[in-house]
Amino acid sequence: MVTEQGLTYDRAAAASYAKHRGVWSEILQPLLLNSAIDRESRILEVGCGTGNYIIAVQFIAGCQAHGVDISEEMLVHAKRRGSPVSFAVGSAEYLDFPDGSLDLVFSVDVTLHLGAPADHYREARRVLAPGGRVLTVTRSEDMLESGAVTARYFPETVTANLTRYPSTDALRGQISDAGFHKIETTEVSHPVEVTNAALYASKARSTLHMIPEEAFQRGLAALERDLEKGPVTGEQHHLILWAVK
Repeated sequence: MVTEQGLTYDRAAAASYAKHRGVWSEILQPLLLNSAIDRESRILEVGCGTGNYIIAVQFIAGCQAHGVDISEEMLVHAKRRGSPVSFAVGSAEYLDFPDGSLDLVFSVDVTLHLGAPADHYREARRVLAPGGRVLTVTRSEDMLESGAVTARYFPETVTANLTRYPSTDALRGQISDAGFHKIETTEVSHPVEVTNAALYASKARSTLHMIPEEAFQRGLAALERDLEKGPVTGEQHHLILWAVK
């Protein structure tokens, strides 16, 4: 399966994501606090991948939950987890939900894959009920340049990411143009400790697919050398934008 930006998420890539990617509490907690959801809420994660965040949110809130992703292989792993979340193949720009049928639409690190973010926000507003919220977890330009481990060992990913992620100003403008108001932002960070190179060796970060193989192998070798001395640590930063219909 190919994403909007041409990155292939085949069976091997999906299995790698399922094995190595998880939920950061530093993202989950403000997501729950800023979304104003309860057991009666109807929520959707766009670009849910293997289901980490939507399953966690549904488990905590006990609400009606949906996850859509363009990759069928990712959803295979999401569905295997036995959650009451409803999963379906879908695009961020064309949400297969009735007008006003949801209370929250959120995404985590998906803006870099969107072909048309403005279309996504217009669709999000359409499917949200009055007072519903859209919430986007992304990274600002500064955050991309100071990325914890990936940027340190694979510096070529910084340039690649700066061309993939929409700027914060662009996202705010698109959210506003779609008709949302009360646009707010929060910065969160979490410590990173790498004890083995498996996540990187399997390219379970999409940006590693975007750099030359020579650069990837060079960075991987440097990371593996440093890991022989002990864990590699750093700090990862994210930006959360949310707005109200």
